[in-house]
Amino acid sequence: MAAELRWKRSSYSTSEAAACVECTGDSRAVRIRDSKNRCGPQLRVATAGWRAFLALARS
Repeated sequence: MAAELRWKRSSYSTSEAAACVECTGDSRAVRIRDSKNRCGPQLRVATAGWRAFLALARS
């Protein structure tokens, strides 16, 4: 049985959760979803790509 994913809500989300994203990840990929549509589509990004994105966003 696969382990349950532990999603974390963005620190920029509002308390009403009207405009929120959540993410989870492991050593292979990061997944991002809309918190209002938890069963909907997810964006999946390779971990190396996510790290490169964060480095660029921080610069």
